[in-house]
Amino acid sequence: MTFNRSIKIAPSILSADFANFGMECQAIEAQGCDWVHVDVMDGHFVPNLTFGPATCAAIRPHIKGVMDVHLMISPVDAYIDAYAKAGADVITAHLEAGPHIHRSLQAIRGAGAKAGLALNPGTGIEAVQHLLDMVDLVCVMTVNPGFGGQKFIHSQVEKVRALRAMIGDRPIHIEIDGGVTVDTAPLVAAAGADVLVAGSAVFKGGSVQNPAPYGDNIRAIRAAAEAAV
Repeated sequence: MTFNRSIKIAPSILSADFANFGMECQAIEAQGCDWVHVDVMDGHFVPNLTFGPATCAAIRPHIKGVMDVHLMISPVDAYIDAYAKAGADVITAHLEAGPHIHRSLQAIRGAGAKAGLALNPGTGIEAVQHLLDMVDLVCVMTVNPGFGGQKFIHSQVEKVRALRAMIGDRPIHIEIDGGVTVDTAPLVAAAGADVLVAGSAVFKGGSVQNPAPYGDNIRAIRAAAEAAV
C-alpha cells in the first residue's frame, strides 16, 4: 500500500451477496473499486453479528487489492493476530472498544498490518491527537455502527474537517463509513476524506451475474467526490 490522498472507493461486503463473497469481491474490483471493506461485528460492541477471521481468509485469494478490515468488536486485542493472518492489509479498531487503544494500535502494526482508528459519531477527536504517530488511517463513523443502510449524520462533516487540520501533512488516510452516496461523498471529500466506504450505494441494482451497475455506482460516487476536492 503506497500512500496517496486520491479518492478511494471501498465497497462494504456487508451489502454483497453472502452466498457469493468470492465472486462479489472479484466483481467490485473488476468494476473499479480501490479497497474491499469488511465490517466485522460481534453482537456485543455493536448490535449485529457478521464475519470472523475464517471469512476473511476465504475471500482473501479473491481480492487483488487492499482488504480493509473494520473491527467493531470489544475486546479487540485477542483477535488482531487472527485477522492479520487472514490477510487484512488494514485493521481498524474503535477508540471506544477498550481502555488501551494505544496498545491495540501497537499490536496491529506489530502483526504487520496498517493500523486504523475508528471514532463513533458521539466521540470527539481530542484523543486522536495523542495517537497520530500510531495510526495509518482514521475512520469517522457517519452512522452509528452496527447496521448497513443507515442515514448519514451530517454533524460529522465538521469532525472530518477538524481531523484533516490536525493530521496536517502526516501520511494518514481519513476514511468515511456510513451513509456514503453521490450526495454525501462530496461533503466529506471537500472536508478532507480520501477513503469512502459505501455498501448499498455500490451494490444496489447489480449482482454477480450483472455487475455493470456496480461500476456505474462506483464511478458516480468517485466523480461526485473528486468534483468537490
